[in-house]
Amino acid sequence: MDSAGWQRGGKRFIAVLLVLLVPGEAMGQAEPGAPPQPGPEAPPSPGEARPPELLERAEATYPEQAKAARIQASVVLRLLVDAAGNVTEAEVTQAAGHGFDEAAREAALRFRFRPAERQGRPTAARILFRFDFQPPPEEPPPPAPGAVRGTVTTGGAAVGAAAVTLTGPEGRVAPPEAIEVLVTGGRTEAERLQQSAEAVNVIDTRKVKAQSADLGEVLARTQGVAVRRNGGLGSSTRFSLNGLYDDQIRFLLDGVPLDVAGYPFGIENVPVSLVDQVEVYRGVVPIRLGADALGGAVNLVSDQRYETRAGASYQAGSFGTYRVTADGRVHHEPTGLVLGAASFFDITENNYEVDVEVNDDRGLLRPATLPRFHDGYRAYGGTLEAGVVGRPWARRLLLSGFSSTYDKELQHNGLMTPPPYGEVTYGETVHGATARYEVDLHPTIDLELVGSYAHRIVDYVDRSKWVYDWYGRRTFERPTRGEIKAGDPHDQTVWKDSVFGRALVKWAIAPEHTLRASFAPSFATRTGDERIQADPSARDALTAQRDLFTLVSGLEYELNLLGERLSNILFVKDYYYNAESEEQPQGSTLFRRRDTVRHAQGAGGALRFRFTPWLYAKASYEYATRLPRPDEVFGNGLLIYENLELDPEVSHNANLGPRVELRRTRFGDVTLDINAFLRDSDRLIYLLGNQNFFKYYNIGSARGMGLESASSWVSPGRYVRLDGMLTWQDVRNTSDEGPFGICKGDRLPNRPYLFGSWGARLRFAGVPSSRDTIEPFYDGRYVHEFFRGWECHGDPQYKKEVPAQVTQSAGVSWIASRDFARVTSTFEVDNIADAKVFDNFGVQRPGRAFYMKVTGEIR
Repeated sequence: MDSAGWQRGGKRFIAVLLVLLVPGEAMGQAEPGAPPQPGPEAPPSPGEARPPELLERAEATYPEQAKAARIQASVVLRLLVDAAGNVTEAEVTQAAGHGFDEAAREAALRFRFRPAERQGRPTAARILFRFDFQPPPEEPPPPAPGAVRGTVTTGGAAVGAAAVTLTGPEGRVAPPEAIEVLVTGGRTEAERLQQSAEAVNVIDTRKVKAQSADLGEVLARTQGVAVRRNGGLGSSTRFSLNGLYDDQIRFLLDGVPLDVAGYPFGIENVPVSLVDQVEVYRGVVPIRLGADALGGAVNLVSDQRYETRAGASYQAGSFGTYRVTADGRVHHEPTGLVLGAASFFDITENNYEVDVEVNDDRGLLRPATLPRFHDGYRAYGGTLEAGVVGRPWARRLLLSGFSSTYDKELQHNGLMTPPPYGEVTYGETVHGATARYEVDLHPTIDLELVGSYAHRIVDYVDRSKWVYDWYGRRTFERPTRGEIKAGDPHDQTVWKDSVFGRALVKWAIAPEHTLRASFAPSFATRTGDERIQADPSARDALTAQRDLFTLVSGLEYELNLLGERLSNILFVKDYYYNAESEEQPQGSTLFRRRDTVRHAQGAGGALRFRFTPWLYAKASYEYATRLPRPDEVFGNGLLIYENLELDPEVSHNANLGPRVELRRTRFGDVTLDINAFLRDSDRLIYLLGNQNFFKYYNIGSARGMGLESASSWVSPGRYVRLDGMLTWQDVRNTSDEGPFGICKGDRLPNRPYLFGSWGARLRFAGVPSSRDTIEPFYDGRYVHEFFRGWECHGDPQYKKEVPAQVTQSAGVSWIASRDFARVTSTFEVDNIADAKVFDNFGVQRPGRAFYMKVTGEIR
């Protein structure tokens, strides 16, 4: 039989076996004592999970390297089938070597399934899939011209290059319920979200968990996002999305504000190992997050699969850096009981070398390169979780408690000008709890409730009399205490209590119509104690009343037509703000009441149209309002003073762009995302001040527009992956009056306007052993030069600017999979060229660094 005949016969054999054995397509032969299996027409009972059904099959090729030895082999894969029926992961759980593992994975990744269903809705599933490889028969003598080869059969089915069966634990044909099926919202929820009408980018963190990159670096590789640091790990960071900055973006963990969820030290310092995916909402924020935001939101999503598993990671590297995480979860399926825990520990000295000026023996300044001192950072914390999932009366009922702390040494001011600080420190501790309850009140009505409480303790100490030099030596003693500002020492503690709640009701009126309503109240209060006061008999300013209540409500209607080719979302929002406080007029020892009430509304919508299965376009708009944060109104207890007169910011936000998703073509997978955006903002809140102390003000308006793009290519067989991102944004001052009126039309200063990143990853499966994979990777980033100050001030050729910068990193990961365990070891070099890096003017970031990271997981 010629090769074409073998292929046709093999495909028929595979088709027959799969039709007989795939769950949901036909009845299987049940184990003794097992309940009878439903026929293909039997619908699942309410709440039952329906496993995937194979629709399109792909043939696995018998490896050339195994032909000579005529090896029989079996390979078992754990497949992740997404909510669209695509196989997005194929992990070898029983390897055979000799090229069989790679052949099985390559074929499985081309399968197409009818997706699993839970309660009638498509969702993701994991299944065990087994390939049985049998060597092709010996080649017969060449036939006479014109002769037709015969068909070799076994049991009435043609034996092709690879016979494929779904099997149970002991190689026997498995009934449907014996196949491992884990129905989950899992990572394929990311694909559903990415392809929805919402203006969102979804970042999968699975690969980067094995690398040394922190969450800030991961986000900086995303289109439209700029992450700028004042140093190394633990340093303060500025986050930008489409030209808007910092608190103008909302940061959440599983929908709860980050500072109320146990991570008060910023999104960039959250351990990436504890995050499954990141959702970046570009300017238009859905009501289900219950958030007010001017420029968008970033939602970190933890593991939502509720599998029994355990994992840990350990990282060590340059500058005295060590990072450890551990997490695990136990799920008792008969009762739905879930118990989980997670913890992390970070420590670094940040003693990388920086360029400074020091005095020589004659007292003259000369350049020197010295290691940083007094810049250490330490953070640790943990979470405990208990509850029930997957019950008729509760999809999720969970209570989690958390506690975390960080301590940071502060070496210099915002411009890194001398003298440095040798004893200034600050830190924060947070304790709290979060409760979640989700239930289907009716087949068409869902209810989600979330409540969280956090008690935060902020410490700030600056009471030294000593003056330090860049060598870390004490040079002389001042007559008064205080390094940041002589004569103004501090030893203070601020206590912050925050409560956040959100109720979300979803009503599926019909398959094409959905209505949602959300209510998200929050309350924050604080008090403090300054232990060093000029007048000990006077009232401590930190004890002034500081109470802030907000309520963000929303109503949303979603419409899906034309077989979901067209999706449209319309929403309205309502914002209520009430600040009750006391203020101390300058020069007075008395306090007076200062209460503020604000009320505003907003609206928006999102539209997605799918032109073809691989091409769709999105458009979205929101008239957005952002309410001032407690730290902006009341100060942060450190270097930012209060301003009780702040008004909400407002902005017209719009996005428009296409997305291409070509999957499993003969050229591989191709993704291209392009988005044009507009941000027209008013009453912007700026942080102004000198080098040491700051205050927020409502000053100015700005209009930003830009273009962002991201692309990726994955080769057939997933051996090569290439990624690229480029963002251009032009954010201009539109203020007619005030301190910025003279610079109307200028680009806002101290903000990158052109930046990009690129990356490559190779995959060598079966190296060094059949169950191992080697993955070299490379990443680069470019930031174009930009002015630190206003263009309208002074001569442009003498202006201070942050220079253009290119940074590169490279490494290699070794992934060893053994049954239900996986260990990944990664060696990485950051900033390979040892480039001088300045995210902010004058503040130098680390040079070349070496890291080693080991992660392990048991399922």
